[in-house]
Amino acid sequence: MSVWQLVAVGLVMLLGLVGVLVPGVPGQAIVWAAVLWWALTDMTPAAWGVLIGATALMLLNQALKPVLPPRRPAESGAPRRTVMIGGVAGIVGFFVVPVVGGIAGFVGAIYGAERLRLGSRGAGWTSVRSVMRATGYAVLVELFACLLVAGAWLGALLWG
Repeated sequence: MSVWQLVAVGLVMLLGLVGVLVPGVPGQAIVWAAVLWWALTDMTPAAWGVLIGATALMLLNQALKPVLPPRRPAESGAPRRTVMIGGVAGIVGFFVVPVVGGIAGFVGAIYGAERLRLGSRGAGWTSVRSVMRATGYAVLVELFACLLVAGAWLGALLWG
């Protein structure tokens, strides 16, 4: 696979990661399709292993969706940009501090945005709890699954 194709696959994955944060965009399917494109073009055992793992993880994520609370951003009282800020920080945090940074970045950025908006520490934490109940858990689980797939793809490229 050429470098330009790898860059294109990476950009499609990034589009899928951002798509997880935007309602109505099938971000999870976009990330999986990027891995499928790479595996069908690369045809190595590592590529097929990442595709099989990505498929299993995405199916598990789909099975967990009915257990998680549905996305209802209007019920949290926080602006939609708060979840977007949390999602972007989760994506960056996942790659800065592998795996754990995704969760810490997501929740930490939501807290930071809400603390700035509301003005106090207590109100910030109260808002974080309401945002996580209304949308955060569903977004976080789907984003984390997609980040794990993107991380596996990147790891297979670098070390495979």
